[in-house]
Amino acid sequence: MDIVVCIKRVPALGSQVPLTDDGTAVDTRHLGFTIGPHEECAIEEAVRLVAQHGGSVTVVTAGEQEAAEQLRYALAMGADRGVLVDIGRSETDPQTTAEALAAGVTGGSAPDLVLVGDTSADAGHGQVGLRLAAALGLPVVGGIKGLRCERPEHSAVGGSVRASRDGDAGTEVFELALPAVVAVKEGLNLPRYPTLPGRLKAKKAQLHVVAYDPGAGRGLRTVGLRTPPDRRAAAIPLGRGADAAPAVVDVLAGLGKV
Repeated sequence: MDIVVCIKRVPALGSQVPLTDDGTAVDTRHLGFTIGPHEECAIEEAVRLVAQHGGSVTVVTAGEQEAAEQLRYALAMGADRGVLVDIGRSETDPQTTAEALAAGVTGGSAPDLVLVGDTSADAGHGQVGLRLAAALGLPVVGGIKGLRCERPEHSAVGGSVRASRDGDAGTEVFELALPAVVAVKEGLNLPRYPTLPGRLKAKKAQLHVVAYDPGAGRGLRTVGLRTPPDRRAAAIPLGRGADAAPAVVDVLAGLGKV
């Protein structure tokens, strides 16, 4: 079973998202970069499926040369091959990203299964997996937190994937003929930590680079970014020592405790 996993290089954000002075981008000067949690689960699931059914795992990303760091992390997790679709910039619209990823997916042998994260950890469009499936002409299902592949005995091709997700009325189960695209969510599994031998092997691995020109006038144009208002409850000092007792009694009375 040959599986392709599509990933994205995203900032490792904390509780606060720093913006540049002009408010047009995330200030990454003091941030590291990582892979989103949905995509980590996709890599883990691909490695597990190949261990069960045989085959290989190829990880594809679209962006700048710096995205090679995330490809090597995926290789350290157990992937076999990394493909960087070099589009010369980190941010594009979902359609351009899907087209670039499709170029990376179709550059090798046709995969049995394509796994993507349900949404990216930064933009959160939730569109790339659907648009990628349309570009490849494959069936797709998203929001998946359970996955099982079934292959015919003594056959290297064909088979199906059984995918499940939580719905309003209970668990929804889908069965798709392979090849197919599946967008998975965090919680599908518990991703492994790369081992030291895995990191050393990934550091020396040769990445396959595909040049891709999205064309003039294509890509995402950011008008501006705003951070959401801080809605966390602030601590209000009630006083110091015995002087705070009346205020404490008032608070407890308001809660119906006295």
